[in-house]
Amino acid sequence: MKLHLQYFALLREQRGLTEEVLQTDAATPTALYEELCARHAFSLPADRVRAAVNGAFVPADAVLRDGDRIVFIPPVAGG
Repeated sequence: MKLHLQYFALLREQRGLTEEVLQTDAATPTALYEELCARHAFSLPADRVRAAVNGAFVPADAVLRDGDRIVFIPPVAGG
């Protein structure tokens, strides 16, 4: 399936892109993030990143569908 990904903060820095379209067989946000970690050597573990699908936060085991827009939100420091 084809997914639209957006990256913010540390993930954007590590990927070197703000967004991309990706072909994948990953069925859940966790599976997708693990695939991205393997491809791009993201340093944050999956349990530290939240996923939003089509503008709404979802559980890590939510089912992804073709055409979904995925945003992985890393922890943000304030100050």
